[in-house]
This record gives sequence, C-alpha cells and structure tokens, in this order.
Amino acid sequence: MTTDARNPRARILGTGRSRPLVAPEDAAPAEAPLPDGGAGEASAAPRGAAAGEVTSDLAARAAKAALAAAGLGPGDVEMLIVATSSGDAPMPATAVYVQQKLGVESVPSFDLSASLAGFVYGLSVANQFVSAGTLRHVLVVGADMLSRRVDPRDRTSAQLFGDGAGAVVVGPAAGDGRGILGVSLRADGKKADVLQVPGGGSAEPLTQERLSARRQYLRAKVPELRQAVEEHLGAQAAEALAAAGLTPADLDWVIPHHADDHVVACLSERLGCPRERILGAGSTCAGAGAVAITLDEALRDGRVRAGHTVLLCALGGGLAWGSAVLRM
Repeated sequence: MTTDARNPRARILGTGRSRPLVAPEDAAPAEAPLPDGGAGEASAAPRGAAAGEVTSDLAARAAKAALAAAGLGPGDVEMLIVATSSGDAPMPATAVYVQQKLGVESVPSFDLSASLAGFVYGLSVANQFVSAGTLRHVLVVGADMLSRRVDPRDRTSAQLFGDGAGAVVVGPAAGDGRGILGVSLRADGKKADVLQVPGGGSAEPLTQERLSARRQYLRAKVPELRQAVEEHLGAQAAEALAAAGLTPADLDWVIPHHADDHVVACLSERLGCPRERILGAGSTCAGAGAVAITLDEALRDGRVRAGHTVLLCALGGGLAWGSAVLRM
C-alpha cells in the first residue's frame, strides 16, 4: 500500500472542514464557524451538535469547502467516500445523504468504517483509484457525531470524543513531486473490545433491557487504548516513512488523530520529532475526520505550505490504525 515517493500519481487538491453550527445550551461557548467551513484554532475543542443537525450535514459542509479549495464542483466528483462510526442511520450509507446535499449525480458513494483511523483508510482507497488512472477526482470525508455515541454518565469518554468533519479531494499528481507518497494500514481484531459500541448490531439488537444496560453507547477501555497508541502509532508511522523512502528528519509536520500529551509524547519519542511539530486538538478527538480537520486548519493558517512533508496517523476501534505520508 505504498507508492513511488519520487513520482506520486495522486495528490490532495483541496481540503475543507466543518464543526457543528450551534452548540447545545449546556456546552461551553464556542466561536462561530468560519465562512470556509472551519471553526477556530486547532486547539479549540470540538463541540456537541445541535438538535436537528446530523453527521451528513457536517460532512457536506466540509466537502463543499474542499471542492471550493480545489476549484472543482459537484459535477467533477467521480466517487464519494465517507468514513464514519456515527452515520445518520444504520442504512443507507451516510454517503448517499452527502451526495444528495452536494448535488452529486449517480457516482459510487459509500461509507467506510475504521473508527478514528477511517479517514486514513479512505485516503488509501482514493489513492488507489486515482493512481491507477481509473478515476480523476475522489472526495474523501471523515465525519462523526460522537457526542451522540458517548454515554453522558461516562465523563471520561464524553471528554475524549466530539463532533466534526474533514474532507479532501484526491486527484492526479502534477509531476512536481507533490502528492501521496505512501499509505500504510493495520488492524488487530483480537482487541475489538477496546473501543466499541456493543449494542445495536446483529450481535445485540437493541431491546429495552439492553437500552437500560446502556449498551447503545460507546465504551472505551482507556488504559488499553493508551497502550495501543504506545505500541502501534509511532511504529506504524515509522514504517510508512520508511516505505516512502523517508526518515523522520524529512518531516515538517505530524498530525495524529488526537494531540493530547500522551499521544504527543509517544510520537515525539518514537520519531524523534520536536513536540511543536505535532499538530492537532489536545482536548477532544473529532472522530474519523480529526486528522483532516487539523490538516485543513494548518493549510489555511499557513503553517502547512506547498512542498511541506506531512505525516497523518490515527488509531481507533478495531483496533484499526494507519499512516499516510504527504508532500503538500
């Protein structure tokens, strides 16, 4: 799942992001969304969504911003991928609702479930289609409303997981060395219970008894999740770099799914990367789109510039994790 770093065939043409439009009355005050579909600084905590707002709303706004940044319109989209663990409904895919809201006509549109690593997984799929020459423009969105998945009685999870969407348009590289240099993915199903929503599927159809047991809510084994970050996130990032023919010294920026002190320390130690080169929200993780949100923020505020080498890395339920190396 790597490409020739000297001659990438696909690159990111545009990025976008979205936060909930209106915070609930009991949420902390937050700034208004920016016209480009973003909201505030990278350190701002994602907010809970307002009543009536759904995951596809966030995804569509982020997607529109990414298309605008790429100078493209709905008619240019040839495939739409939405990475989410908190879609509008169990069926159909949230991607088809995003398709409707964008005005995209009859292109393949589907959801991808890889938890917090979902965007990196989606980026890998888009990279394969564009690099092979099968498609020219693939829209990848990571979007979640995890505030509706967490148990309000579980303060630890409620503080860890929030709402947001990030999007990119993947298209052909221009032959100038900029593009997707490599993507590497992993999963370990033996640890499926580390981060999960146990109720609501075929294994545990929701009943009154299971609702009373709060089986419909996200459950996180935080110590095991932190251990997985220590074991896998930095090592996987180093593998992705090596596969692209690069070393940590070649990196300008690292963007993890969550930039709290623990994740930053693990990546800094494993990669030998200064902590100030690791970007992201340290308070709350916005789900599948977290890395895409931070990438868009950093591009728009000028921290990430053309020619910079950026590592995206994420780990979530599954366990599933992955890394992508980009030259912007």
